[in-house]
Parts: sequence; structure tokens; C-alpha cells
Amino acid sequence: MAATAAAASDDAAAAGGRFDFDVIVVGAGIMGSCAAHAAASRGARALLLERFDLLHHLGSSHGASRTIRDAYAKAHYPPMVRLARRLWADAEAESGYRVLTPAPQLTVGPPGDASLLAAVGNSGARRVDEDDLAGRWGGAFRGVPDGWVAAVSELGGGVLNATKAVAMFQALAVKGGAVVRDNAEVVGVVKKDGEAGVFVRTSGGEEFHGAKCVVTVGAWTSKLVKSVAGVDLPIQPLHALVLYWKVKPGRERELAAEAGFPTFSSHGDPHVYGTPSLELPGLIKINYDGGPPCDPDGRDWAGGGGDAASRVARWIEEFMPDHVEAAGGPVVRQPCMYSMTPDKDFVIDFLGGEFGDDVVVGAGFSGHGFKMGPAVGRILAEMAMDGEARTAAEAGVELRHFRISRFEGNAMGN
Repeated sequence: MAATAAAASDDAAAAGGRFDFDVIVVGAGIMGSCAAHAAASRGARALLLERFDLLHHLGSSHGASRTIRDAYAKAHYPPMVRLARRLWADAEAESGYRVLTPAPQLTVGPPGDASLLAAVGNSGARRVDEDDLAGRWGGAFRGVPDGWVAAVSELGGGVLNATKAVAMFQALAVKGGAVVRDNAEVVGVVKKDGEAGVFVRTSGGEEFHGAKCVVTVGAWTSKLVKSVAGVDLPIQPLHALVLYWKVKPGRERELAAEAGFPTFSSHGDPHVYGTPSLELPGLIKINYDGGPPCDPDGRDWAGGGGDAASRVARWIEEFMPDHVEAAGGPVVRQPCMYSMTPDKDFVIDFLGGEFGDDVVVGAGFSGHGFKMGPAVGRILAEMAMDGEARTAAEAGVELRHFRISRFEGNAMGN
């Protein structure tokens, strides 16, 4: 990466001291890294800027596991998941990396939960009865209450290694000719009279000129967009906890990914999700889906996360008491962040205003976007380069659900 950046710097100096790029991507998490790769793969001169070290653990794209599933209550997500699944496979084939471990998906919840029923219907998952569920995976989910709905998707799901996946797309972006710079906090995106495109400024005093800009800064989106365009995007960061629990002795094999143990989601209160025992031997990740509001620049590292651990512990004691130890609390706690919109739908749109179609925003992924990173990145790159996202249209992804205009009159203003 350093050699590529140095070459670009030499070229820019020879041209008069100004950096020229077709697409400048701000934020090198999964969405930005995928967007940079998508742009570079089409021959665009792409620049990817990250305010922290590459592969840092301060945002929402780190860690060893994210689920991929198409069990969504909202029908506009499964087409994007299917597109992403194809692009994940393409990236693995091109890079030689393996970031996806296939696994079934189990969805359970109370029979009157409309969101659960829609998710099961949209995914094509097969319902299983109590006896079937009790006989699977060593009876791990024997504690699911009588009368609850249980459905299993055998294909298409799995666990993504998050940090490795981000590294894969950054490597592919560089392979395609992109320049990647870390420790380059963007503090300004401006238009200049008589100049096409946008100028991107960093806290270090550098200025980069790009025809287009893609903003993918996660939990920092509201702050940056407000300072750049005076627009209040209602994206609220949450301090989430990633929790790993001890598997009870003798149950390790049953809960392992290699044994076919599923990713799982339990609707109701609390909404809990988990992955097979994979990245930390003898431990299993089971999390509460949420967390308290936070400032990404002032998080409570010691006590943040609210009552997530106690809520998950109670769930384990009811649902998986024979397989997972809850009494001592989680063995490992890792901080993460969600970036929530009021409706939990993404923001994928042109910034508009004085920037028109020159700045594209990808944000508000609300704790469920990582799996769709390659699809979102492709869409953002196409919007920036072509003014439209043909891949989305061809895949049946309806971008109207992700427009900024849906917030007008609701916590937005200029």
C-alpha cells in the first residue's frame, strides 16, 4: 500500500501538486473497502481514506464473526443478500482468501410475532416441530418454549470473518490500483467555484481532488455530514457488546461450526442472536441485539453496553441451559457499534444540495449491514461513477427504501 501511495504522490507532484482521483471513498470499514474495490475493478482511480489505523477495532467492521442470512421481515433485503452472497464468492475466488464458513440458520420466536413470521416466509426457511428441533444439534435448543415457531434454512447462511473480510477487499482494491491511506481523518468535503468535482480535506492539512466522493464513515456519519452539508441525518450510534460464553464440558463438539451448528436468531424479548463455536475454541458468541446510545468519540469502554450481558445470561439459562454456562457471565466482552436509523433501513443515496450527485452516502446500517457489504459497495461505486446503480436494478434491489428524503420533516434540516 505504501508503495502505491508513494507512486500516486510522485505522479501528483509532477502534475502540479494536486491529487486527482475519479472516486474518493471516506471510511475504510467494510462498506468503504468494498466501494473502493468496486470502483478500482472498473479502472477508476480510487482513493480510500481511513481516519484510524487500517483494520482498527473502534467502529463496526472488526471482529471474527458476522452472520449472513436472508431471513428478513422486510422483503427488500433478501435480494440484496443474494447479490452480496454472489459477490462474496467472487471476492474469495479472486483473492484466495476464505472468509465465509457455511452454516445453517435457525430462527425461533413466539407464534404471534409478525416480524418473525415474515422473516421465515421471505427466506423460504423450513419450519420444524418441537421433536425435530430437540433432536438437532445435540438438543442444544431443547429449551425453546412450547408453541414457538422454529424454522431452519439449510443453505446460503454462514459466518463471515469480519476483519479478514475487510482486509480482503482492501487488498483487492490495491491490486486494482486503488490508493489506501490510513490515519487520514477527513474534516471537510467542499465544492470550489469553477472547479468540477469535490475537494476532500484531512486534519493533517492534505487536500485531495476527486470527481466523486463516497462517504462511508459508520457511526461518525451524522457528525461529518452535518459539518460538511449542514444536514442532520437521524443516525444514532449504539454501544453494543460482543459476548462470548463458555461451552459446558463435553458439549464443545456439538456447538462447533464444523459439526454443522447453526447461526441463530431468537425473536421476542430479548432479541438474541448467535453463531457457532468457531473463532475461540470452547466459547460461543451469543449477543443481545442492541445497546445504549453513545457518542463514537466518547464511549464508556469500561461500563458501556448497558444490561446486555445479564439479558443474554437469562436467555441462555432458559433456552440453552445444558450446553452453555451463564452463571459466571461472559468470558470475553468486545465493544462494537451499531449506527441506527429510526426505521432500521440503510441510507444509500446522493447527498444532494450543493453537492448534487457528486457525493454519495452509505450509512445507517443498523447492526445488520455487514453481510451485504459487497453489494452495498458495488451500488455506491456505481452511483458515484454512473449516476445510477444498474447492478441493484438487475438484482431486484429497490433503492427507494434507502433514500435520505424519507427523513424530511423528521430530524433533518439545512
